[in-house]
Amino acid sequence: MEEFWMSMAFLMGVFAFFQSILHAVFPPELRLAALKLFHCGFLCFSTYCYFDITEIDGVNTNELYHAVQLYLSRSASVAASRLSLSRGLNSSTFTFGLTSNDCLVDTFCGATATWEHVVTQRQWQTFSWRPLPEEKRSFTLRIKKKDKPLILPAYLDHIMETATDLRRRNQDRLLYTNSRGGSIESRVVPWESVPFKHPSTFDTLAMDSSRKELIMADLKDFAEGKAFYEKTGRAWKRGYLLYGPPGTGKSSMIAAMANYLGYDVYDLELTEVHTNSELRKLLMKTTPKSIIVIEDIDCSINLTNRSTKKLASPFDLRPTGGCGAEDVNAAAKTMTLSGLLNFTDGLWSCCGSERIFVFTTNHVEELDSALLRSGRMDMHILMSYCSFPALKILMKNYLGLDDGELGGDTQENCGLLRELEEVIDDAEITPADVSEILIKNRRREKREAMAELLEAVKARAEKRKKERGGSSAAARKKSLGDEMEEEEEQEKRALESPNESGEEMDGCNGKEEKREED
Repeated sequence: MEEFWMSMAFLMGVFAFFQSILHAVFPPELRLAALKLFHCGFLCFSTYCYFDITEIDGVNTNELYHAVQLYLSRSASVAASRLSLSRGLNSSTFTFGLTSNDCLVDTFCGATATWEHVVTQRQWQTFSWRPLPEEKRSFTLRIKKKDKPLILPAYLDHIMETATDLRRRNQDRLLYTNSRGGSIESRVVPWESVPFKHPSTFDTLAMDSSRKELIMADLKDFAEGKAFYEKTGRAWKRGYLLYGPPGTGKSSMIAAMANYLGYDVYDLELTEVHTNSELRKLLMKTTPKSIIVIEDIDCSINLTNRSTKKLASPFDLRPTGGCGAEDVNAAAKTMTLSGLLNFTDGLWSCCGSERIFVFTTNHVEELDSALLRSGRMDMHILMSYCSFPALKILMKNYLGLDDGELGGDTQENCGLLRELEEVIDDAEITPADVSEILIKNRRREKREAMAELLEAVKARAEKRKKERGGSSAAARKKSLGDEMEEEEEQEKRALESPNESGEEMDGCNGKEEKREED
């Protein structure tokens, strides 16, 4: 044993002697050049190439680093032996990550990619307006040289798209509002947000199944239509108009759309917007994959037909009869119909992508035809009174009836359902009223609750019949059909009106011609 230690000491002494000679004969610059030459020679003969993705690029955050971190979290929870756990702000799930100097193997298009998470301490820190973290973190990607043209940059694009989708799924959706008062220039953030927790879905929405399937197919085509919109040269946006009596589920429809697509919701309060410039700035601060909602647009501000020539209020979006300097200055300090039209379908509406505009109203006939045309409100959805298919969905939601019970598996159930089907159209009852009746009777026996609902619907039908002067159900259906056809015809004529864009300046043109004659 003593001889072994003596041999080790002799070898260490020889090593120290040659090291001192090496440092004395070869200066540091020459040694560094030799190391670089050796490294280059190693890379030339190596079959792999390496890519470093640092967390911070200069003083800016590297978006690709966080995308890789989120992308690898899917496989890290299964393949890695040691993991780091994190949960982001407004996120409902935990994220798995690689620890220091841990490796993970991924495949893409048949090629193998090896990722290594490298964490080192910073030796020194240069001057920066933003302090840098003490640790220097990066990912190193190793692939074979022959696979480089095959997977790059397609692999990196795949990582970015997957990370974006994962981030959207993991993060809780948000509901934004601009309700805070004051000028938008004085705000740090023009939108305030809270987590969006509305439970409404298309499965629970009280509407005919065929109509829901049509709307869901349209939403799916929009969400997957990036290539189509680029090919046709259209902005990647779509508009929906929800109209009908109060209590027919317009807000629930918006929540169902947001939950179906996984989009954030921006509830725009027009009464808090004072100028067209503020409206544009609010639009610029919205994010892609979002739904911009203006509820009860006929009540928030005056958007009636532009044929009226009198400015009724500060929020009246109709032109006045004169165009003097005072009127022009006043118009510049208020929001105009032109500003709202450009907001939905002008150049400023293209400053983002994959956004949906939803307007709701109780009186569609009071809205300007320019706001209703295709390109602004592409799909008009009538939210009508509760029908029998919608009634069955509500009974399934609130009373827990299964498909067999809703199909009339017993003679008693069959009789109740038949009577409900006969009177529901005459009652003209909204889904909100039906829901309230079912909530009050949800703890009773199912047949008792159905019987109570039948009595309430019959009473509503009798009341409606007296209000209509005793008209029969068939006559009412025919009258309602004629009214709907007449409403659709009026809307069609309004959309095809040639004066859609020319009436706004009639007052100005008339006054200018009069001045020229004088």
